[in-house]
Amino acid sequence: MTTTNDKNTATLIHLSAFSQYLIPFGNFIFPIILWSALKDKSVYINEQGKQAINFQLSIFLYSLVLALIAIPIFIISLLKGAALSTFHHNGEYLLQQLLTGSWSNAIIIGFTAILLFIFLHIIEFFFIIYAAVKTSSGSDFKYPITIPFLKCELNKNGTATISTL
Repeated sequence: MTTTNDKNTATLIHLSAFSQYLIPFGNFIFPIILWSALKDKSVYINEQGKQAINFQLSIFLYSLVLALIAIPIFIISLLKGAALSTFHHNGEYLLQQLLTGSWSNAIIIGFTAILLFIFLHIIEFFFIIYAAVKTSSGSDFKYPITIPFLKCELNKNGTATISTL
């Protein structure tokens, strides 16, 4: 049975990911600190802590992939475009490309990656809130699109052990 203290602790672990807006990498630091300090108190806290950490690691990995797609595309496209045309002051070349619709497919892919990045972080915000609401009521919550970096395995005696990929 999940106690009120376990529910509150699991909720706090999920909500601690919002510390990323105040402290760089706070979305990793605080959930890991809370989870590692309290994981032995309850299987529920252990499971929900791993869910929060796995989700944050997955979001980071997806963001990294999107950045690795978008940034080189924009740099190469801007350098290529600047070399092929007369570059006027105040970025008039970029404005001209925008107004004439002469964007290359690479730029469109780059913008798509940026839009996916923004969408990913909006979804992250709402999933954290939803996870906190679900865990505060004692429900098990599993984030979608999450890579299970930390797995939970039950021993024969019913205790949980942690393993990594």
